[in-house]
Amino acid sequence: MKKQLLAKLENSKTYILAVANGMPAAHYDFRPTKEVWSFRELMHHIGYGIHWFKATLIEKEEPAWEPPAVTADKNTTIAWLEAAFAALENTVDKMGKDEASIVGFFGTLDHITHHRGQATTYLRCKGITPPEYIF
Repeated sequence: MKKQLLAKLENSKTYILAVANGMPAAHYDFRPTKEVWSFRELMHHIGYGIHWFKATLIEKEEPAWEPPAVTADKNTTIAWLEAAFAALENTVDKMGKDEASIVGFFGTLDHITHHRGQATTYLRCKGITPPEYIF
């Protein structure tokens, strides 16, 4: 089971990094409307969400919702995402087979997928074809 979970995680990481890399650095502060996050803020939120959901749903901690300052640019945002995925991979590698942890893992992936879908729309708004979906 762990092998399959890690494969799903790797797939998600590969795709979100392709989406993050697809937006030119000059457009990282783009937002389709004033009411929504910029692309950079959205990517940062995905990274923070990984850390928070991992702690809450998998490790059964009760962290406060205290997102750090948004990353400064494309490179630091991508590094932030990579670190978040590495932390989640480490947790999954040590995770037991209990149902709550597995449900928590998929809850974390669901959050990533939700916001990644938004990010692909941001790319389209800038005339950029999103990377091919990886399944």
